Amino acid sequence: MGMDQRLDQTIDRAIGEGRITGAVVLVHRDGEPVYARAAGFADREAGRPVAMDTIFRLASVTKPFVAATALAMAERGLLSVQDLVRDHLPWFQPKLADGRVGDITLHHLLTHTAGLAYDPALERLPADLAVNCGLADTDLDYEANFSRVNAIPLHFEPGSQWLYSYATDILGAVIARVQGGTLEEAVRTYVCDPLGLDDCRFHVTDANRLAVAYADSHPEAVRMPDPYSPPETEGWTLTFSPGRIFNPRAFQSGGAGMAGTAPDVMTFLDTLAQGGGDILSPETVRSALSNQIGEIEAEPGRKFTYVGALVTDRRLAMTLQPEGTVRWGGVYGLNWFIDPVNRITGLSVTNNALEGCTGRYPEEIVQAIYG
Repeated sequence: MGMDQRLDQTIDRAIGEGRITGAVVLVHRDGEPVYARAAGFADREAGRPVAMDTIFRLASVTKPFVAATALAMAERGLLSVQDLVRDHLPWFQPKLADGRVGDITLHHLLTHTAGLAYDPALERLPADLAVNCGLADTDLDYEANFSRVNAIPLHFEPGSQWLYSYATDILGAVIARVQGGTLEEAVRTYVCDPLGLDDCRFHVTDANRLAVAYADSHPEAVRMPDPYSPPETEGWTLTFSPGRIFNPRAFQSGGAGMAGTAPDVMTFLDTLAQGGGDILSPETVRSALSNQIGEIEAEPGRKFTYVGALVTDRRLAMTLQPEGTVRWGGVYGLNWFIDPVNRITGLSVTNNALEGCTGRYPEEIVQAIYG
């Protein structure tokens, strides 16, 4: 059985079982498409099917766009990954447990070694102290929201450990400050416009093409309420707000705030896989896709780059993908990978949280690709 058949069967089974509502799967080899399919529903209740131009909430697939923007600005001398965050954002000075202000650099933000964390307890603080982590709705700007972090001790000395966090939101605030405008303007200037990506934005370019967000349930996924907090047993308990993307007052979340189409996201990822194209130099891309945390462990069998996790031991990582593969996802239901050994770029996009990101489905897609 060939890859196309394996992928078709995997997609059809997941949709038939109700785990996945709508999906797009794209696979490129050597920069050329070898598989492309849209299936299921963008809006099941309205009977609206997924199409290649369906717009999805990208969640953490926002992060590599923002990282690439920062690196493009660094290439132009507008900032440096070794810059201290507080030199750009004087209002952001979180402290260690002993009271010292942490020396957080842009490198620490890019690699999630800053001592910050995606901690649901931050959302449960009193209203005037609660920190929005980028998924829930808010009317706060960067400073009003993230200056509250100054009262919360860092989890560790910056650069000493790895912990997934809202660090890319802080990076987005730095980028906006250096740009002298919005984060979206910077991402468009350095990434989206050069690549002709018309729908990857911090707002919805066409509401009629936006996929409805669905939440895991049995016997099938259900239309996600707003707000929505998954059960603690799911392993991700931060609050979702599908409507946040329509709120122009909410800070533009560098870690979770974009929407876009699967083909646009694939164009961006494959540009990285092919050496950077018109947005980054080959040297910067090689650095961005390499281990940036030294001996620190990110996840079993994985290190971390500037854009995602790096497979360093496929046995410990429990994956068919070879060492050197970079991959990550988005909690609204996305997964992607760049495999330089087999020269494959893969993207799986769904409108299902959490199954499309951390459930069985993305690994089933990987298994179907690799056979």
